Amino acid sequence: MQFSIKELLSALVTSELIRRSLWTNPDRLLAIKTTSVLALVTVPLLLLGHSAVAVSLALGILSGALTETDDHPKGRVKALSLKVISFGISSLAVVLLRPYPVLLGAGLALSTMVFLIIGGISERYRGVTFGAILVGIYAMIGSHISPAWYWQPVLLPLGALIHGVFSLALLCMHPWRLLDEQLARGFLALAAYLEEKSRLFPSNEQAQEEIRNRLALLNVRLVNSLDQTREVLTNYGDALKDDTPLIPYLRLFMLLQSLHERAASSHEPYDSLSRDKTQYTLLEGIGQTLLQLAGACRLLANSQLAGVAYQHPVSLQWMVNAVSTQLDQLPESSRQRLALIVRNLRRSHISLQTLNDEYQRTMAPRLARDTRPVHERITDQLHLSHPRLRHAIRLSACLLAGFTIAEMLHLVKGEWILLTSLFVCQPTYSETRRRLLQRIGGTMAGVVLGVAVIGMVPTIAGQLLLMLGAAYGFFYWVRRKYWVSVLFISVFVLCVFNFVTSNGVAVMVPRLVDTTTGCLLAWLSVRFFWPEWRFSTLPGLLHEAIEKNSRYFAAILDEYQADQHDEDDLPYRTARRQAHRADNSLALAWQDMQVEPRNRQRFRQQAFALTYLNHALLSYVSAFGAHREQQEVLPPAVAGPAREVSAALESIRLQNAEGIVYEPGNMDNTLRTIKNSIEQSEPGVLRQQLTLLYNIADVTRQLIEQGRSLTEER
Repeated sequence: MQFSIKELLSALVTSELIRRSLWTNPDRLLAIKTTSVLALVTVPLLLLGHSAVAVSLALGILSGALTETDDHPKGRVKALSLKVISFGISSLAVVLLRPYPVLLGAGLALSTMVFLIIGGISERYRGVTFGAILVGIYAMIGSHISPAWYWQPVLLPLGALIHGVFSLALLCMHPWRLLDEQLARGFLALAAYLEEKSRLFPSNEQAQEEIRNRLALLNVRLVNSLDQTREVLTNYGDALKDDTPLIPYLRLFMLLQSLHERAASSHEPYDSLSRDKTQYTLLEGIGQTLLQLAGACRLLANSQLAGVAYQHPVSLQWMVNAVSTQLDQLPESSRQRLALIVRNLRRSHISLQTLNDEYQRTMAPRLARDTRPVHERITDQLHLSHPRLRHAIRLSACLLAGFTIAEMLHLVKGEWILLTSLFVCQPTYSETRRRLLQRIGGTMAGVVLGVAVIGMVPTIAGQLLLMLGAAYGFFYWVRRKYWVSVLFISVFVLCVFNFVTSNGVAVMVPRLVDTTTGCLLAWLSVRFFWPEWRFSTLPGLLHEAIEKNSRYFAAILDEYQADQHDEDDLPYRTARRQAHRADNSLALAWQDMQVEPRNRQRFRQQAFALTYLNHALLSYVSAFGAHREQQEVLPPAVAGPAREVSAALESIRLQNAEGIVYEPGNMDNTLRTIKNSIEQSEPGVLRQQLTLLYNIADVTRQLIEQGRSLTEER
């Protein structure tokens, strides 16, 4: 009897471990969910010999899964209704126009433009409209195996509906799951940023350039995660019409934003800190504390996914205490330079430690929403300078060219050209080139792997398992590594056509040819059709970044006004988010230039310098904002120079897209004034604030000079 109880307990523990492993891995959960729907729908049909029905339903399920949006169950019902209707219209239009290639090609191009513009309304519409384009191409593929014209308009939306209902039922069981997942992704992105930043303490000047480059790119990922979280919160708020149930999630979102601001803060040039051997031990302690904070963020992410209370690590408390003790033992000059960094770490630790306090639970910040009416969101895109309209026209032309080639050459599986172009053709040259290489490489690897494995498992059962395993692999990797997901979807396609034609291997060569053709068309589209090389956008991006940093800095100064202190600092948070978005755009421009043609890489070094300086400016401004709670009103010695720096930032204007022009003021005089104030001030908060202000002014001066040199070279 004891042995049976032990076995039962062991089984319970094992099942709990499996459940926890699945529940704390959103990608694995998505893959299992979609693969389960595929198995339940297609396996019985394939075993009964209804392969054509199974394939069409499978394509509908894939479309539904790929275009699913993060939404509250009420919003998911609306999205699913729109999806089924649009999928039905798209597939019906294809089968009705299939006998008339000219009309079908024109309809494909026009509908692609319309769907992409409608997708610009919101994230919900974006998923639905992309799915409608995808289903239209799937209807072309499935028309070859359909016994009657109405099969595709019925089966494709039905497959999406089956997946949507199954997914909705799971979501109703855990309606807040999508918010949990998105917040967890945000905290994991923050943990990666903190881990990289820990390498700065200590570090030499050569290593810092590489570390800062990685930090800029990790910041892109982190800010994107923050934007996606805000989008999901907005979707939930719109569905509920009341933000009260969202308060716990808004509180976590506020925490993530404040931790990000402190993490992105820079207080002193790190190479000068590392050269002082008297504080070397403390710098190592700061690096270890950042690693501990990263670990705490990972714990919070896992607790959010697992649905358990967050347990703050005791080791972080010990580390913060140890660093504080080390700080007290330093000479006064060194202590002043590092006091704000240690204070930042302590406040981040306290924010996580007091996460579940009753006072924190009652905070109810507002959430910024896009209040523009639908027609205004559409008309805002209808000018040729808007990137979305350009992408819509470019993609439409690309698909039309692929359709024309397939029809003129009478290609058996020519629709795969369109399918490849749809996934590879992206809004920018760099994104398209990355997708192109990954698509071709993944397809080739998938064909080789699929042919080899199918040869070893000729049985029906073995091929069914291979098909479902490939589907699982595709959905597990689709958000992680694109080329790996392409490998698995190629194996999946091979298995599917093996069931339909009993010779799936034979269609792999046409698939490779069509994939290569689709990739080539996508590359030609972005290379020669309205190419927007990054060097030409640098002045505008620099202007935007400095302008947003200026507004962020001004919002910080406003926060120091005693009558403006409030729990809900929405204007301040909005200015901070916009500054980080502009910084991301500049960083991505530099990253994109690395893969553009060499003759289009003008100002590559300037782009790196501008990215570095703007990120440094944002880091110093973030530090100034992170410590705004030290006092309610800025002392005159800080307020006066701060207004001069703010005026200097605001005075930078872009004139006729010709470059950066610095109009009034003299930053050198401002720097001398701040430096004199630092020398005359006693150690304490005032000197710390003046030091931060000096760093902001110094980087602003360097940005102005770099902007002028860029203008002269143009």
